[in-house]
Amino acid sequence: MNSSELLERYERGERDFAGVDLSGVDLSRTHLVGIDLSGANLRGTNFSRSNLTKADLSDAQLQWANMSFAKMEYSKLADADLTKAVLSGAILIKAKLPRAKLSGATLTGTNLRGSNLRSVNFTSASMEWVNLRSSNLTGANLSWANLTHARLSGAMLYGAQFNGVNLSEAFLNGVDLNGVNLNGINLSEAKLTHTNLEGANLIVANLTNAQMRSASLMGADLTGANLSGSYLYHANLNWANLTRADLTRADLSDATLVGTNIEATDFNGAILPELTRRYFYLTTSGSSMSWRDRTVSSPVN
Repeated sequence: MNSSELLERYERGERDFAGVDLSGVDLSRTHLVGIDLSGANLRGTNFSRSNLTKADLSDAQLQWANMSFAKMEYSKLADADLTKAVLSGAILIKAKLPRAKLSGATLTGTNLRGSNLRSVNFTSASMEWVNLRSSNLTGANLSWANLTHARLSGAMLYGAQFNGVNLSEAFLNGVDLNGVNLNGINLSEAKLTHTNLEGANLIVANLTNAQMRSASLMGADLTGANLSGSYLYHANLNWANLTRADLTRADLSDATLVGTNIEATDFNGAILPELTRRYFYLTTSGSSMSWRDRTVSSPVN
């Protein structure tokens, strides 16, 4: 089917185009609200700047499709294959994409706020500046995706995979990452205020200059992590493992570190509560990490 036939039939009121072959067809800047293209072959189809609000694209083949700046609010893309598709600037607010394939896709600046993204494959996707606020990413695979500057506040991330993810300068305020494996993740300059990282695996993670005010890191494993310059005011680090972690110039004002493992931890230039400094001085005397050899600052009153 070509674009002319589709548009003529659509104008006559037809909406059911399930299973059609529109591969490589140019449908840019078209008005296709409520169209049913479920199971359709749309490989390489150009939907840029089209209006696909409430469209049904479930099970569609959309590999290499161009959907940049398309309007797709409330659209259905369950089980759709969008491998290598371009969705830069597209609006998919409250869209349904469970189990969709978006590996290698380009989602720069895409708005997916409040969308259902359960078990979606985002492997190696380019997602800079993507809006994922209040979206459901339960079980999603974000391995090796670039989420620089991404907005994830209020998102559900239970069971999501984060291998090799770049979340530098991302917004994760208030997100629940309890027990999540974030080994080696890049969270430099990320916004993590009130974020729940209890029991999280943050071994050798990059948290330089991260904003972690009132974050909970209780029981988290931060072995070898880089937290230099991070802001940890009122953070909970009780029973966390900070072995060989770098907290140089970190601000831990009003933070709690009861039972924290600080073996070989570098606190040079860090700001710590006075009582914590005294506790560390007493508990580390004579150990391999001599507290007396560290230069630590107290909070400025």
